Amino acid sequence: MVLISHLHWDHLDVPSLRALGMDTPIVVPAGAGPWLTGIGFSDVREMAAGDELTLGDVTIEAVPAFHSAFRPPVGPSAPPLGYVVRGGRSVYFAGDTDMFDGMAQLARPGEQIDVALIPVWGWGPVLGRGRHLDPKRAAESLRLIRPRAAVPIHWGTYWPHALGLVLPERLVEPPAAFAEYAAELAPKVRTLPTAVGDIVAWEGRR
Repeated sequence: MVLISHLHWDHLDVPSLRALGMDTPIVVPAGAGPWLTGIGFSDVREMAAGDELTLGDVTIEAVPAFHSAFRPPVGPSAPPLGYVVRGGRSVYFAGDTDMFDGMAQLARPGEQIDVALIPVWGWGPVLGRGRHLDPKRAAESLRLIRPRAAVPIHWGTYWPHALGLVLPERLVEPPAAFAEYAAELAPKVRTLPTAVGDIVAWEGRR
């Protein structure tokens, strides 16, 4: 199953989804389903913030995100989401978002989220306009979310070929800056900066 947070090109790449198979289950924000089924995907499930979906022992809760809803240049549009996935552990995937008050309510009463996947930049070499977390604000968000650990994501790892001709060096600063700010602002949260393509290995303790 694929969880799509919003419709921007760097989060919903149609050729990549096709490579997984046209019958792969895809979860999308409410309003995006007809567009994906219209281009041939057969198992598309819409969710709105507050909805839950259960797959075996895993529960997926759609949660709000504060970001643009529009897929350029001509649509469609659907409200962005984050997801909290709960099974043996709980993982918060923020998608793209800025800080919002509801971050403090992502964990259920008596629960602590095990791992938060937190965006710390834009898709390319610059942060971009509006509704993105930068490294400092991402670290500040940890004080609301209160996870056991955090993995910085979304810091220039989407690197189109033509951009590489102009800027051959990928970004490395945003996740390192996030880790430094987090050590100061949320010292109880373990940060797990991870290189592109690496696997995050962490044995969290409840």
